[in-house]
Amino acid sequence: MTPSDTDVPGVGHLGPRVARLDAAADAWLERLRGHRLADMVFATASRMGDFSLVWHAIGLLRALAGGRRGRRQAVTLSLLLGAESLLVNQGVKRLFRRQRPTVAGDARLEVRQPSTSSFPSGHASSATFASSLLCRWDGRPWCLLWRTIAVVVATSRGYVRIHHASDVVGGALVGALLARVTRR
Repeated sequence: MTPSDTDVPGVGHLGPRVARLDAAADAWLERLRGHRLADMVFATASRMGDFSLVWHAIGLLRALAGGRRGRRQAVTLSLLLGAESLLVNQGVKRLFRRQRPTVAGDARLEVRQPSTSSFPSGHASSATFASSLLCRWDGRPWCLLWRTIAVVVATSRGYVRIHHASDVVGGALVGALLARVTRR
């Protein structure tokens, strides 16, 4: 076991189980890495998840098409994503000092090198958070699209080896919790 397998506080006896989950997920993703289309999709999704760019772009497109309500929701989405990012990256991540699986990601894929700790994944948190808000506003027809984008962005972080699978799961849980709190 490497130091990063057990350095997530609070997992206690789950450390080896989490390490096995992370190893199994990485082995599964490794079978996809090196395939041109998968590399392009996941590396692009990872870059578009930086600073929640994909979600701000979706908000902007909705604002252009949705009149006053769309503009108000775009501003709300951007402000809430800023608050979510601040809370996760400067709050929650400081509680954990988990090392990333690699310093700069998979050498075969070009991604930005993060400066925060690995747990939880901010991309997964913001993707779950934003897609939850968008699903609430747009309803069922669009929700499948928003959730699909969220899953691709979240999964991309393990794919490019910037996060462990358990970081992604933790980030999704944090994003879901923050979305639930925001709705109230």
